[in-house]
Amino acid sequence: MRTLFASESCKESQLNAINPQSWLQVERGKLSKFTSYEPSSIESLIKVPEPSILPLYRPVDYVDVLAQIHEELESCSPVERSNLYLFKYQVFKGLGELKFMQRSLREAWAKAGTVYDRIVFAAWLKYEKLQEESIFDLFAPCGKCSMEFEAVDVASELASILSTSTHGITPIDSTRVPRIVSFHIGSEKVECNRQKIASLSAPFHSMLNGCFTESSSDYIDLSKNNISPSGLRVIKDFSETCTLKEVPPNHLLEVLVFANKYCCESLKDACDRKLASLVFSREDAVELMECALEEKCPVLAASCLQVFLRQLPDSLNDNQVIELLGNANKLQRSVMVGPASFSLYCLLSEVSLNLDPKSDKVVCFLKQLIDSAETSQQKMLAYHRLGCVRFLRKEYTEAEQLFEVALSEGHVYSVVGLARLSHIKGEKTVAFEKLSSVISSHTPHGWMYQERSLYSEDDKNWEDLEKATELDPTLTYPYMYRAAVLMRNEDFQAALAEINRVLGFKLALECLELRFCFYLALEDYKCAISDIQAILTLFPEYRMFDGRVAASQLLILVREHVDNWTAADCWLQLYDTWSAVNDIGSLSVIYQMLETDAPKGVLYFRQSLLLLRLNCPQAAMRSLQLARQHASSDHERLVYEGWILYDTGHYDEGLKKAEESISLSRSFEAFFLKAYALADSSLDTSCSSQVICLLEEALKCPSDRLRKGQALNNLGSVYVDCGNLDAAADCYINALKIRHTRAHQGLARVYSLKNDKNAAYEEMTKLIQKARNNASAYEKRSEYCERELTKSDLEMVTCLDPLRVYPYRYRAAVLMDNQKTEEAISELSRAIAFKVDLHLLHLRAAFHEHVGNVTGALRDCRAALSVDPNHQEMLELHSRVNSQEP
Repeated sequence: MRTLFASESCKESQLNAINPQSWLQVERGKLSKFTSYEPSSIESLIKVPEPSILPLYRPVDYVDVLAQIHEELESCSPVERSNLYLFKYQVFKGLGELKFMQRSLREAWAKAGTVYDRIVFAAWLKYEKLQEESIFDLFAPCGKCSMEFEAVDVASELASILSTSTHGITPIDSTRVPRIVSFHIGSEKVECNRQKIASLSAPFHSMLNGCFTESSSDYIDLSKNNISPSGLRVIKDFSETCTLKEVPPNHLLEVLVFANKYCCESLKDACDRKLASLVFSREDAVELMECALEEKCPVLAASCLQVFLRQLPDSLNDNQVIELLGNANKLQRSVMVGPASFSLYCLLSEVSLNLDPKSDKVVCFLKQLIDSAETSQQKMLAYHRLGCVRFLRKEYTEAEQLFEVALSEGHVYSVVGLARLSHIKGEKTVAFEKLSSVISSHTPHGWMYQERSLYSEDDKNWEDLEKATELDPTLTYPYMYRAAVLMRNEDFQAALAEINRVLGFKLALECLELRFCFYLALEDYKCAISDIQAILTLFPEYRMFDGRVAASQLLILVREHVDNWTAADCWLQLYDTWSAVNDIGSLSVIYQMLETDAPKGVLYFRQSLLLLRLNCPQAAMRSLQLARQHASSDHERLVYEGWILYDTGHYDEGLKKAEESISLSRSFEAFFLKAYALADSSLDTSCSSQVICLLEEALKCPSDRLRKGQALNNLGSVYVDCGNLDAAADCYINALKIRHTRAHQGLARVYSLKNDKNAAYEEMTKLIQKARNNASAYEKRSEYCERELTKSDLEMVTCLDPLRVYPYRYRAAVLMDNQKTEEAISELSRAIAFKVDLHLLHLRAAFHEHVGNVTGALRDCRAALSVDPNHQEMLELHSRVNSQEP
């Protein structure tokens, strides 16, 4: 959300306002020491902006909310399901859980109760996958993925909703009235079967067969009814055949208006569907949507809407589309999107926020979102989101009103907006009191203390930030603030240690930017360039210093102060960083190598591996796509396509790509991919021997030591699973000889299985000493030592990476063994507060069940099933606990 709600962007011409050359003199060695910097320069260099007010739904207790959603899903009607899945999506979005967000959208699409929901959520899924458009061709044979992105056949979906026959018309004695009636339009006449025309609608029936003069006349003048002779002939043909043949669009529109005026429902429906079949482009949709809304044609309106949505975000750059969607009234929304109005404007507001959070169209769509909101949950989200936009636009009076409504609907997080507004008015004490009141009346959360720190005095400010980190170590602002203060106080090592704490488990761009500034101030240009290249790998268009300077420009300036590396230098550096498990450093080296003439396909592939390690799946997929584009041969391209399929869960298809590649050329990467894909696509444990053969074949093929080390490590793991410990040890030792540092962990496992815990412990100690990122090494070493040392190692894990859940579970289990029930549950709750994890919820539910707290157990079960509805152990526990509920 940083890029979404950043400060105003400035043009490149404003680069001189910051004057990077005051920090980066072109002549090397002539930059003054840090201590001689003017204080104002230091302040501007290491400025930490206030945390953004996020336009997200953030409940005080997300477990309660998820549990409630699951309970409602069990009993709701099909039409209500999509809104509940959308609400679950909003909960996960507020928690930053990308995987669960996408799963919720897929559930909303798959279990949609109406065609309108399917249109909206199919478009939403397509929008979320825009970066993958270039690889949609790979997913075509996979069925599920292609179905998600296919257009909905609106006409067939709505066929059962609209009646195509006229009811309630009483037959009459045809001998009493003339059989033929002649309609005159100007000088032309159209002769029709009176009863056929009368059957089109109740008004026609009354006119032609009732007490009106027309019922006994065989001549009726329709000149003033806005219908042409050609249009009337279309109506005549339809009355006789109940079908519309090839009719020009202008005549269809004319007949549609006439049919609507005279309540000819079957004719109107036929025109509606015929026109809908003619909507192919956005231009068609713009031209026909106004008519669809005016004449209340649901099939045509939904078809036009689908075109707009499937072309997001481009369609929101079309003013006519904005006008149609942004100004629709309640009745028009009903025609266009049925009961899915809130879902529609949720999508449109999200897309427009991503385009420009200050734009008028964002405000327009958010007003529609508020108009469409029915439940308290929908209202709090809509009002809070518009409040954030008004705040960003400096429309403070309107923002305050919106935040107050959101707060009154139950969205406690909206107090952040109200506190900021109080501060802007100069009422710092009021802002402090607002947050203090929230902290005292609700379960405290990290964001509450973080926000209050903005209005606290001196030491209290630092205390609040420490508390914020304790309650939610994933918040980046407290680390950045503390690091900046330490840097200004010239405690350089402490400042770097503080910012490294968060970068050790969360690759946040704003934290990388701050560390870059630290290195810049310290004249450590080698480290500075490493961070800025990592930033550009993650986000090539990133802008630094509140959006005023392109990161790519700063990279050019910093390069003036470092020596150029040769290709050989790059490879040596890559080996060093890879072996030290310094993934950010490795990203930087690969970025530099990509600017040379080196083969780019393999480099982008290496980049994707590092990004996956760093938990950046979207960036990793982008790198894999680039690897595919830059492949130097067909067999290399097939390997990258196989990895794309593998990483998206299509193991069988990935396996086929590997086999195709091998048929063209035997290569290390093709055999390596086939081994991976075979291991995950086969449920047969006997495939281990095939995997071993494939990895051995891979090792016979040319490759560099980095990848061969990985293959040896994987081969060792397979040998361990097969019980061949000596062969596994050989693999790990050979991997270590070529500096594959992670092989220490595999070798430790072998020693452990041979009942030599001391050797295992020592092996993991070696890994801890070598690896830059070693939280996982501490966690693994904890398995090979006595309880006190285990406790110490796991505390270190939590310190280095608070997102790793095993330490919390272990500590909770120990406390439970010691009959310290409350402490055990508190240990799990501490992590659950900021980490959505099925295993944590499962264990806490089991603890609640053990102590007889059926309500707490049931709540955790339901929340866990909101995370993964198909988890077998959770389903069994839920069933057992549910039977105990009074």
